[in-house]
Amino acid sequence: MNELQNLNMVDWSRAQFALTAMYHWIFVPLTLGLSWLLAFFETLYVKTGNPEWRRITRFWMMLFGINFAIGVATGIILEFEFGTNWSNYAWMVGDIFGAPLAAEGIFAFFLEASFFAVMFFGWERVSKKTHLFATWMVALGSNLSALWILVANAWMQYPVGMAFNPDKARFEMQNFWEVLLSPVAISKFTHATSSSFQVAALFVVAVSSWFLLKGRHPDVAKKSILVASVFGLLSSVFVGITGDEAAYANARNQPMKLAAFEGLYDGAEGAGLVAAGVLNPGKLPGDDTTPFLYEIKIPGLLSLLANREPGSFVPGINDLLYGNSRHNITGIDKKIEKGKIAVELLSQYKTAKKEKNEARAKMALANFKNYENYLGYGYLPNPEAAVPPVALTFYSFHVMVVLGTLFPVLFMLFLYFTYKDSISQKKWLLRLGLFSVFLGYIASQAGWVVAEVGRQPWTIQNILPVSVARSNLTTGTVQTTFFLFLFLFTILLIAKIRIMLKQIQIGPETPRGK
Repeated sequence: MNELQNLNMVDWSRAQFALTAMYHWIFVPLTLGLSWLLAFFETLYVKTGNPEWRRITRFWMMLFGINFAIGVATGIILEFEFGTNWSNYAWMVGDIFGAPLAAEGIFAFFLEASFFAVMFFGWERVSKKTHLFATWMVALGSNLSALWILVANAWMQYPVGMAFNPDKARFEMQNFWEVLLSPVAISKFTHATSSSFQVAALFVVAVSSWFLLKGRHPDVAKKSILVASVFGLLSSVFVGITGDEAAYANARNQPMKLAAFEGLYDGAEGAGLVAAGVLNPGKLPGDDTTPFLYEIKIPGLLSLLANREPGSFVPGINDLLYGNSRHNITGIDKKIEKGKIAVELLSQYKTAKKEKNEARAKMALANFKNYENYLGYGYLPNPEAAVPPVALTFYSFHVMVVLGTLFPVLFMLFLYFTYKDSISQKKWLLRLGLFSVFLGYIASQAGWVVAEVGRQPWTIQNILPVSVARSNLTTGTVQTTFFLFLFLFTILLIAKIRIMLKQIQIGPETPRGK
């Protein structure tokens, strides 16, 4: 209780946003992946004319609709929090961050929402092909929504296409296409969506496994497992490829995040990847204690993933904090010094402009340009403040990787035994499949913890610390809304689960003529 009381307004705002984002991400992966599965199921119905595929499509569509409706509610609240809890952030980067969010509403959400009504209510009102088209448009719209939102998030990780306006103290858009097509944006979109496809495939496998364990709807279950397993297996391949690209991007643009999720304090040539390990909880940057109580490393693999060269140097936390002249790494301690100069010069420029001293303003601005890239560092109290929570980042990353390795094996087993028509006899596999969806959600949430916690203390990487991005709210106000949202989101989640369980219990509609 004392720890909760000691948290400041910024901590509570971060906690509230994390709460909202994590609840929202419970619904999003299922929406993204299940929308494509619906399109595949209905395509098989239209192509074959087999009414069994129609039953399958309608059943999963009902579950999709329940999830979609509740997911929208949490997403709206998430966007409002940018203005309420992070007003300085909204002011300083709203010109850039707002563009992809506006595009999401105009080009994606309207498309998704418009065809959702046709897809959900149009079975007996439009032709088969028209209804199929609507289903594909919902899938496309859902994933286009993810594209624009993930572009915005990628820009926070890798800010490009903007310039700082010293008169307004805000960043302004310079090149929209640079923001949209940045390598980090492409990597983040493909990785986040393909991992979401995994979650949706696991959900279908889990529900279908329950049907088979109960001896209900075996044809629906087997056909659903067959399609979902293929979809999940292909998605797993993309998860692996895009995950590798994400690690490479982190090494280029967010080396501190890479060092944190590997627990790497001292850089090394031919750095090994930690396959398993237990961190030393007493380890601090700059001290001589060992980082791990226990570890198993794969030699050279981290260097290979980070730089595409097995013998290359990967900087550790200490290298990034205090510098490494041998490898031309400027320490964050030096960047903070330059950042404080930038803050002072910006203040001098504003003062001169206010006093209408153009000569002094011009000189201050010219000097500021030399230190502009370090402005964000000027608000960090010390170099150690630039280190994210290492333990949380490390364990989240390794949970994600271990589970992500398990899923393709699981999909292959389900695919094999379903193809052999012996899946009903594999009770152990069905029980594993029943609980696999929870593992999928754990891996998905862990991925976002790595992405967002690993970026701390930055709201915008190297530009805007969270301490500057906040609103001027009281701690009590944020505490109140935190617990209010916790209660509201929990109620929504319980409602979703109860409605879904009831619908699963009802099962697919009875075939016509029976």
